[in-house]
This record gives sequence, structure tokens and C-alpha cells, in this order.
Amino acid sequence: MPPRLLTVVITLVLTAFAPHAASAQEPYAWRNSLVFHTFSIAAIDPRTGEVGVAVTTRVACVGNGVPWVRKGVGAVATQASTRTEYGNELLDALAKGEAPAAALKRLLAADSGFQQRQIGVIAMDGRSAQHTGTGPNQWAGGRAGKNYVTQGNILVGPEVIDAVAKSFESSEGQPKHLADRLIDAIHAGFNLGGDKRHGLRTSAAVLVADSRPGMSRRTDGQTVNINVCENADPVGELRRIYDAVSQTLGYRDLQQFSGGDVAQLKVMLNVLGFYKKGEAVAAAGQGANLYTPETVTAVDAFRASEKMGTPQVGGSPAGLVDAETVVHLWAALERVGKANDVRKMLLDATMIRR
Repeated sequence: MPPRLLTVVITLVLTAFAPHAASAQEPYAWRNSLVFHTFSIAAIDPRTGEVGVAVTTRVACVGNGVPWVRKGVGAVATQASTRTEYGNELLDALAKGEAPAAALKRLLAADSGFQQRQIGVIAMDGRSAQHTGTGPNQWAGGRAGKNYVTQGNILVGPEVIDAVAKSFESSEGQPKHLADRLIDAIHAGFNLGGDKRHGLRTSAAVLVADSRPGMSRRTDGQTVNINVCENADPVGELRRIYDAVSQTLGYRDLQQFSGGDVAQLKVMLNVLGFYKKGEAVAAAGQGANLYTPETVTAVDAFRASEKMGTPQVGGSPAGLVDAETVVHLWAALERVGKANDVRKMLLDATMIRR
């Protein structure tokens, strides 16, 4: 898999997009209309050729209707009273060379519900266009800048959009992937209050496509597709998933395990002949509690002998000692008639002295 490939499809991603294509998987709230009062950013990165959209709202599954991207072409966010057809219609127009402003004006002229729409579109060459209707009476608006458009409605105020823009502009030229920058930008707006409605669960999504060869296994070039359909902290969950799947340093704690259970493990493996065979191993003393590379190797050898998963067979993590491994250890000691002897050896090590 290419080192920078990050293709994530959360299992909650729904297959139905347009309101007229309703299915049993569609959120119940969509039954009458598809409305995403929200804020978003659609952007490009000329340096990498990436195109992407990030969005969050207090409605379920925003990633199913608002963000649209096409590798080498551009990105679209269609929201408010959402007409999902704008996504492909605008991208088709851009692919044919039509300017974003001209394409958006043409499509709006044929839309009787244009006053209820909010749309942002950006082409691969940086040209962009936006539309905010007069429907919602709460704050709504947008802002365009170099390589991005950001827009929102029913927000606490323009400061939300300003924060999104400031974050994205400040990351220009930094050694970051576009998805990383987009998540940061949405997070900046979310921290200032974002969607003004309270007491509702929220969703968020980020969608990116990359036209560079070898960056995606998909023919459409999608590298990032994270759709958090419902979460108390959807933008935080976007970040957690992105960092976890890209294995960004800090997404988990790294540590050298130590403790009495490690010492007990060593004693058991020693008796079975997998650890320091021929030597006496105590359940206490200097270094007894450290989970060393030698212990990991012994665990893997034991698991292999028991036909359990190992890094070489089945892809289990090196040195994995889970509940099943412990059961196998005691069973192996029973088979060689050493289980009671080991229990006696470990009595002092497992005594509670509080």
C-alpha cells in the first residue's frame, strides 16, 4: 500500500445520497427533506494536486450529502436546503472547462429553490464561486480566499467562517496533507461555536481525492473518506480517526510494559522451555518486571507451538499475550505436570499487601 495512502470509509457511510433515492439505510430525519444547516470548506492544494471538502453540522450523516470531489477537477459543498445534484453537475461543468462562476450561475437560474441553497465550488486552477440564498434568517455567508471557499448558515456568527479561513490560510505551504489542513480548519470554526443550534448530536466528514499516480487504489482517486455520521464530538472524532489510520505519532501511547504479570509470564515460559531455557528465572528481582525483546520472542515461539496467531502466521502483534494466550499457557503447564509447581512459585509475587 502506498505510504501516503489513507483510504478510510467508516462503516456508517450510507449508500443513498439524493432525497428521492431514499432507502432503509437513510437517516430517519431525511424522510421529508435533505437539509444541512452547516459550515464547510472546499479547497485545493496546487502543490500536490489534492482536492477536498470538510464539513460539520448538527444533523446526522453530513458526509452523505454535502461534500463532492473529483480528482484533477475540483470540489463542491452543497448545503442548506441541499440539492445533491449540484455536486456532479458543477464538477461535470468544471471538467468541460466552464468557469465556476458561470456554471453556478447557470445552474441556479434553472433552480426554483435557489434561495434555499448554499453552495461553494472551487476548480483545480483556483477559480471559485459561492452562493448563499436568503432562506435561513440566522447568520449565513461565505468567504473565498487563495485555494479555498468556506461557507456556513445558521452559525453563531461570521467569526466561525473567519476562523476556518484563518486556519486554512495559515497552513498554506506547511508540510501537511490537505485532509489534515481541512480538519484543522473545521475544528477552528467548531471551537467558536459553529452551528448555533444546541442540544443536538452532530456529524462531520472530510473527503479528499488525489490525481497523482500511486496515491490511491481507487480509480476515482479518493484517498480520504471519513464520514462520522453521529457523535458528541464529530470533529474531534475526525481527527482521532485520521491520526489513527495514518498512524500519526501520538495517536496512541507508546510504552515499555512492566509489572508483576510480566515476571509471572517469564516464569511460565521458562518452565515450558521458551525463555532462558536451562536457567533459573525468579518472579522478582532486577529486570524481572520488564517486557523485553527476549520475552517477546519467547511469547511468539510459544504461540507458534500452540498454532496461535503470530506476526508471521495470522498477523498477530508481536508478543501478544491476551486472555486466550494465558489459557494456553496454563494448559501447556498442566500437560507437562508443572502447573501446581508454577502456582507455588508465583504465590508470593501475587500476594496483595495493602
